[in-house]
Amino acid sequence: MKEKTLHDLTKEEIGQLFPVEISTYSEKWPYLFEQEKILINNALEPGLFSRIEHFGSTSVPGLSAKNIIDILMEVDFDEPQNQKLIDQMKALGYEFYWQSEDSHRHMIFVKGYNISSPEDQIYHIHAGPQNHPIWDRVLFRDYLIAHPQTAQEYVQLKLKLSEIFKHDRVAYRVAKTDFVEAITKRAKQQLL
Repeated sequence: MKEKTLHDLTKEEIGQLFPVEISTYSEKWPYLFEQEKILINNALEPGLFSRIEHFGSTSVPGLSAKNIIDILMEVDFDEPQNQKLIDQMKALGYEFYWQSEDSHRHMIFVKGYNISSPEDQIYHIHAGPQNHPIWDRVLFRDYLIAHPQTAQEYVQLKLKLSEIFKHDRVAYRVAKTDFVEAITKRAKQQLL
């Protein structure tokens, strides 16, 4: 019998297998990002992406986070190129999804959701063109790095929400939206 993949699981099953858990900052997170970046750079055909950035809480020194390495990849949305990218990322062990946020669709690749070994390192790669709103997440990251007090407010919010939404990753993410959007707006005003 074929082992279930992430695509086969319900939202509830995912929540039970991979609960929202906030870990204290780990010095290994930047290293894990760099290693994955090297792997991707060496494995993907030239021209499939323009740049790769570490974002999310694991990219902010000292910040507590879910033990997930979030990565942004700049790509052009071009159907033949998309399929090449999908195929080559699958060869690296990533599963592919389309995600829509506020009518802005982007590609997501995930790796490490091993049902038989849920403690594996998890990676999320969000891919979209340079002008896509997902790139605002770099501004959010940079703002948190420059403003430690705001970063600590974010940690407190995440700790509270992780208790409320321990088994509902989507609700956890949605509940952070107002804070993230407010800080991103502030970052745009100060950094751009």
